[in-house]
Amino acid sequence: MALIVQKYGGTSVNGPERVKNVARRVVNTRRAGNEVVVIVSAPGDMTDDLIAMAHEISPNPPAREMDMLLATGEQTSIALLAMAIYELGEPVISLTGPQVGILTDNVHTKARILEVSCDRLRRELAEGKIVIVAGFQGMTCDNEITTLGRGGSDTTAVAVAAALKADVCQIYTDVDGVYTADPRVVPAARKLPVISYDEMLELASLGAQVLQPRSVEFGKLNHVVLEVRSSFNDNEGTLVKEVTELEKKMVVSGVAGDRNVARIALHDVPDRPGIAKALFVALARESINVDMIVQSAMRDGINDIAFTVGRDDLRKAVEVTERVRAEIGASKVTYNDRVAKVSIVGAGMITNPGVAADMFACLAEEGINIHMISTSEIKVSCIIDEEYLTRAMQALHSRFGLDKE
Repeated sequence: MALIVQKYGGTSVNGPERVKNVARRVVNTRRAGNEVVVIVSAPGDMTDDLIAMAHEISPNPPAREMDMLLATGEQTSIALLAMAIYELGEPVISLTGPQVGILTDNVHTKARILEVSCDRLRRELAEGKIVIVAGFQGMTCDNEITTLGRGGSDTTAVAVAAALKADVCQIYTDVDGVYTADPRVVPAARKLPVISYDEMLELASLGAQVLQPRSVEFGKLNHVVLEVRSSFNDNEGTLVKEVTELEKKMVVSGVAGDRNVARIALHDVPDRPGIAKALFVALARESINVDMIVQSAMRDGINDIAFTVGRDDLRKAVEVTERVRAEIGASKVTYNDRVAKVSIVGAGMITNPGVAADMFACLAEEGINIHMISTSEIKVSCIIDEEYLTRAMQALHSRFGLDKE
């Protein structure tokens, strides 16, 4: 008997018929002789609707109360799915994150999972039940409800799979696998049968919305094999796992684009020790995640520091940067929220020099200016004007032969 963790996204449980469809899939998995734990997201656009409602009431709602509100979406899904499975004649129980024992830190709306207790889960499984768990939510050691941020149900699923030592964690969504690029942007994109944890982590971090980055981290750290599949068909999906050197056949495995980017620049910064520390410690204290950082060459004892954040964090990040500017004597803060990030990712880039140069040449031929560059062993990212993102992704996808079998 295998232990399988399945996660279903919001589109998969958006409405009674889709909930019943998921119930049939879950029951079929159980009747095939497996133990099953299911994690579900809030139905459809419910989370977005709740956020919009909150902002109609308060322009800056307290983070704690946002968590109290947003956690209700997943509770709707688990109860409805449990009812549908009950109607199919299988024993089932729905549990919230706190009931399961998903312990998080104290950062409301962006909490991180610290521990998953298996006691309740194992007890319910031992009684022959299908267990339905609310994704996206947990509880602090002070019994405060928290949520895990966008895509947090993926993280819940992988964390539960890791804690239970599940045989596989299946992520069911509205696409049937991981593609070389977003098919909605690049029609020639192809589905990958297998992708490494590192490549998937980079793609997820760079804007590919198939999996949440933290869920891939959990998978890699705990050796949980992930399988991305569609809840609307029975096609084979994409396995996310440790990939051997022999399997790293492609120099570039995928192209990603991310519009959730804003660029902030701090100008005329005094060139002395401790300046970067003051800025980025202040941002970290506000739980603002900084992505790319560029410091210009020194001129007359000063330089500029530019960095990127998510657009949701722009207002707060500008406030923090203005405060630091006044403290250190920099001249001004500027920002631009009409930029985007385009990236190429591939484990084969390590042993193939010239990949970055080829990317820059491709963008130049398309007349696309590069504002910032960031590299690692398996990815190259460029900040460009948002209006050119689609063109850049399509050109790079073709340049690196990703549209060919």
